[in-house]
Amino acid sequence: MAGSASGVPTIYPTILYDDARAAIRTLTQGLGFTEEAVYEGENGSVLHAELSLGNGRVMLGSKGREGVFARAMSGAGPAGVYVVVDEVDEHCARAREFGVEILMEPTDQDYGSRDYMARDAEGNVWSFGTYAPGSAG
Repeated sequence: MAGSASGVPTIYPTILYDDARAAIRTLTQGLGFTEEAVYEGENGSVLHAELSLGNGRVMLGSKGREGVFARAMSGAGPAGVYVVVDEVDEHCARAREFGVEILMEPTDQDYGSRDYMARDAEGNVWSFGTYAPGSAG
């Protein structure tokens, strides 16, 4: 499988935002992502951005652009993204301090994970937890 042997992710959630710049601030300052790349249009819109956390990445951009993907996503509702983190309680505290809406406090799950859930300003739901799908043990 492409990427799996090298630890490179093979799935990249992609979300379009009305205010992509604000989303980048929330994801980096509030939720601990690292800005890897941001490409802007002449009008200041975000054509493409990549943010990382661990070995995962999310791609995002501004709504209202031209192109097949933008048209396909024009009526899309909020997305849900799950991200593996080690220190769930600390991660949640950082998000709360930044003003991110917390939907579910850090909670121990029956399947062994500790998770919390947050919503960004445009309604996307971000879940953070210790469960790593596909990992041994």
